[in-house]
Amino acid sequence: MTLSDGVSAVTSPSARTLAEKASPSAPAKVRAGARRAKRRRTVLFFMAPAFLGFLIFFGYPLIATVYYSFTRYDLINPPQFIGFDNYIRMFTTEPLVGTAAYNTLWLVVVLTVCRVVFSLGIASVISRLKSGVGLVRTLCYLPTLAPPAAATLAFVFVFNPEFGPVNRFLRLVGIDGGLWFNSPGMSKPALTLLALWGSGELMIIILAALLDVPTEQYEAAELDGAGPVRRFWHVTLPSISPVLLFGVVNSIIYALQFFTQAIVASSASAGTADVAGNSKLIGAPQNSTLTYPIWLYVQGFRYFNMGYAAAMAVLLFIVSSGFTWILVRQLRKSQHQEEGA
Repeated sequence: MTLSDGVSAVTSPSARTLAEKASPSAPAKVRAGARRAKRRRTVLFFMAPAFLGFLIFFGYPLIATVYYSFTRYDLINPPQFIGFDNYIRMFTTEPLVGTAAYNTLWLVVVLTVCRVVFSLGIASVISRLKSGVGLVRTLCYLPTLAPPAAATLAFVFVFNPEFGPVNRFLRLVGIDGGLWFNSPGMSKPALTLLALWGSGELMIIILAALLDVPTEQYEAAELDGAGPVRRFWHVTLPSISPVLLFGVVNSIIYALQFFTQAIVASSASAGTADVAGNSKLIGAPQNSTLTYPIWLYVQGFRYFNMGYAAAMAVLLFIVSSGFTWILVRQLRKSQHQEEGA
């Protein structure tokens, strides 16, 4: 056999067919790449509205806010770049920022704990009811549907120190109800009660998590001799910990953005319903209801210090993001520890 015969044998039609099957041709690769590109274009087409909405309603405002925070801007004259002066002023020469930050931090700590514990308690009671569950669940959720301004006005009336129903009832049992929204020491607890009254949404979410806990875990714990407290601590809480974390993060952000209820309560309790920023009684009594978002609003839309208000907004965004990041990281760490154990 000659060399040419060997080459022809190797390059026979059957051998070429097997080689083509083993290695796709260039046109086949081009067609596969075109199909992948078409799928990408289809996905991008359907996701375009979400991307545009994100860029228009979140991305651009965030970038603009960061830019204006380094400027002196009053909505009339062009912004003037002043560097970090707004941030320096916030931490050095602005006394009410400290008061507003303290009130907001108080609400973050107290309101978050009370809101999560209260929602968990109500959800636990409802999950153990044998009848009338739908009615009780609806009654607990209905306050969430009330407009914040209307609910706050109703609470100011209910807790009125002279003719309010709460103080009247307390006087019948020999208890002095106090001044509530008219007292610097009781105004923030009164706002906390108002927030708890409208926490039905978080209660429904926690209730769904409680009902989703497998009954087999409770039965196994009961067979091991665990009582109600131990079952709740070792079975219920670990099972609903992601939902509780959501409740904590949601409550922290809610407290950091606490605005409508505080400004309406301060204006109504002081005898004026002016909530447009023109009242000198915002934060009454004695700035005890002056939250950080209210002072941001006053700086921006009453004094027209939009650059300074933008700096306050950037700081609020950083703090909110920091709280969320810390809590999510702690949850992941605890989950890894439980999996390792």
